[in-house]
Amino acid sequence: MGSAFAIGVGLNSLFVAAEVAAGFWTHSLALLADAGHNLSDVLALLLAWGAVKLAKRAPTPRRTYGLRKGTILASLANAVLLMVAVGAIITESVHRLAEPAAISTRLVMLTAGLGVVVNTITALMFMRGSQGDLNVRGAFLHMASDAAVSVAVVVGAGLIALTGLQWIDPVLGLGIAAVIVVGGWGLLRDSVNMALDAAPPGIDVAAVREWLARLPGVEEVHDLHIWAMSTTETALTAHVQRPANDDGDHFLHAACEGLASRFNIGHATLQVETDATQACRLAPAEVV
Repeated sequence: MGSAFAIGVGLNSLFVAAEVAAGFWTHSLALLADAGHNLSDVLALLLAWGAVKLAKRAPTPRRTYGLRKGTILASLANAVLLMVAVGAIITESVHRLAEPAAISTRLVMLTAGLGVVVNTITALMFMRGSQGDLNVRGAFLHMASDAAVSVAVVVGAGLIALTGLQWIDPVLGLGIAAVIVVGGWGLLRDSVNMALDAAPPGIDVAAVREWLARLPGVEEVHDLHIWAMSTTETALTAHVQRPANDDGDHFLHAACEGLASRFNIGHATLQVETDATQACRLAPAEVV
């Protein structure tokens, strides 16, 4: 994955430089808006790449989980960057609607066509990893949305060449902003939730609780917490009331293996309580 980030950063940095130059030369807001979007993507790729490196750091006495949470912070930063780009694009598009400017459609189409190629290649490099890693998913969404936006810029420039309607360019800028919002909103929501230690997307907390409660000898489950250690690792803690518990080690190993295989929860810690007459202070649902 490191090579994918390196190639993606290199290709997109070169393309941003070309797109900015072409945007100023042609007076195309759509190209400049797309360049701003692509620049945020370069920064996003750098953040995601750095987070992947940090996640491999070994735990320390101070940071007992290591720096795995950095991948979540990177995905959150990526989402925020997207929203900042949206604000800038909308502001300039509204201004350009009031004062349309002529653009050189041929150069715009050639530049945006290059963007389709660059962004598609980069997105394909992240496609496989995007299914199981929110951080990589952020990088994939950036690149995939960029490819779609570049296609729209090509089409828009073609329409301007055919009709001479210059307002198509700022309207296209607003369309780009809408694409960014649609693509980035889910990433922002999931990143915020994971930063607040919510259960990761795809984890059904009720199903996990029910599965634990059905394990042999378990009478009750409480103080269940599930959260993301990183964008790829999920942790769980829970108290299980199991009076007999005559096979304690076997039970714990089997439960942890089951949580990993069924729910992809790889870091589980279970506290077994055998005396039902001693109320656990963490048993009430409102106590954390």
